Amino acid sequence: MSFVALPRHTLRAPHAARCARFFSTTLPARYKNVIVSRPEPGVALIVLNRPKALNALNAVHFNDIASALNEADQDASIGAMVLTGSDRAFAAGADIKEMKDKSFAEAYTSNFLADWEVVSKLNKPVIAAVSGYALGGGLELALQADILLAAPSAQLGQPEINLGVIPGGGGTQRLARLIGKSRAMEMILTGRIVGADEAERWGLVNRVVREESGVVHAAVTMAKEIASKG
Repeated sequence: MSFVALPRHTLRAPHAARCARFFSTTLPARYKNVIVSRPEPGVALIVLNRPKALNALNAVHFNDIASALNEADQDASIGAMVLTGSDRAFAAGADIKEMKDKSFAEAYTSNFLADWEVVSKLNKPVIAAVSGYALGGGLELALQADILLAAPSAQLGQPEINLGVIPGGGGTQRLARLIGKSRAMEMILTGRIVGADEAERWGLVNRVVREESGVVHAAVTMAKEIASKG
């Protein structure tokens, strides 16, 4: 597997300053909206990199995510993966501009739905490191991870009700399993966005990372420990 280090100019300060040490020698880019590196032995770091759209998820983005994760999953030298976004947004939801023109039949006959569920089908553990917004499809993606760490800035929600729809991508089922039916229904039916501390109390995230080194560092450190177990 070819791992691509993150060119430092693609991340905004202070995110760049905190994360720069995770990225090694730059290799030719493999994906349009995802950057992959190997920050520690046995660890793959997958960064969603569509900052102007707050990492809104479209078909091309999902295909990149699915390909990067599957490639890492099949690499014998990788023991665990970290999935993250930017300081402002892990992923602010599905790309509404694309989704409004796509019927369910079109989505079903494409790879879009299969790519959406890719994280839950991987053999190796995935840690989601969430800063900023994880909304709608972005939260549904994060909930597929085995472990979810959050920065204090994290804002998690299922605001699809404001568009007249309910969460897809397994969001309703995973949310209810994690935080119970009543809280899940509150989030789904009101569209309320939950802050990091409340999400931790509810069990929506494993923990809030308050250390100055940041949530990505904590996730990579945990992934390294997991990978070292063989």
